[in-house]
Amino acid sequence: MSHHVPNPGQQEDFQQNKAIAILAYIIFFLPLLTARDSKFAMYHANQGFLVFLTCLAVNIIGTIIPLIGWFIIVPFGNLFVLVLILLGILNAANGQMKPLPLIGKFEIIK
Repeated sequence: MSHHVPNPGQQEDFQQNKAIAILAYIIFFLPLLTARDSKFAMYHANQGFLVFLTCLAVNIIGTIIPLIGWFIIVPFGNLFVLVLILLGILNAANGQMKPLPLIGKFEIIK
């Protein structure tokens, strides 16, 4: 489900916190430090944290499993993580609060 920023209050939140929301996909905890009151920034902080956990899981599992992990899990898993990051950045830049594929439904940071 795609959630566009409709009303003026949410539009203002988007305009003020767009850069922070975009950076959340690189440094997920940045909105926790700078935009704690922004629903928009915190949503993207959660999505960024989910991407971080996915990256961590892919690389730990890929490192533990010899050969298949090194040559299949790590490269394709990290490609998937890169795609998630790009989708998240596009969503944040366009003012959307849209869950990322496969992982976006989980809410850890509220």
